[in-house]
Amino acid sequence: MADDRVAGGATPPPPPPSPPLEASAFTHTPYYCEENVHFLCKELIRSGISDPAGTDLYAVFISNEEKKVPLWYQKASHSGDGFVLWDYHVICIQSRRKNGEVLDLVWDLDSSLPFPCSFIQYFSDAIRPLSFGNSTYRRLFRVIHAPVFLRSFASDRSHMKDHAGNWIQLPPKYESIVAEDGTTNNLNEYITMSMDDVKDLESMADDVYSSKHGVVINETILPEFFSRLPG
Repeated sequence: MADDRVAGGATPPPPPPSPPLEASAFTHTPYYCEENVHFLCKELIRSGISDPAGTDLYAVFISNEEKKVPLWYQKASHSGDGFVLWDYHVICIQSRRKNGEVLDLVWDLDSSLPFPCSFIQYFSDAIRPLSFGNSTYRRLFRVIHAPVFLRSFASDRSHMKDHAGNWIQLPPKYESIVAEDGTTNNLNEYITMSMDDVKDLESMADDVYSSKHGVVINETILPEFFSRLPG
């Protein structure tokens, strides 16, 4: 039988603690948050931070009918509070439980908040719920289970070209993402959402695991929705 002790009978010291995670360690191209989250999910799975199948991860597209999405603590901001009005944004939420306590994390490569950030802090500081009531700025959240998202999402980056075919923002250097079924572009299907898409909590908590485009949730019920998911 193998002996894991060091010479002299002493027990080897425990391995050093893992260094804190840095957003810079992950693939990131400015203004391509959907692709960044795609590779973020893959890396969290590969590194063992997520479970091996990524069943605790969810890609979350934030947008609304007007494509005017207020968020705070964004690195791209030029204001002291980190305010940016995006047309859409994408983050990853990791569902975690310990002794029945909800300990969900938000992974946002474009945020100046801690990385990862507790869901409670991110929701309070970056989203600032109920700030806009029923105005055109109210946020909607399309939540897609990561295993489904990694199979189904595709983008040819055409949304980042102007009418003359010039890049509005330079694209990533790697090849564009193609879905498992060969689809080359379905980004618009993820960022298009309206209040009519919001269903009851019970059905959405089930549908999120099977729907190709996930489920759409408004900001008032987002915390409760994630509290119903397993960790």
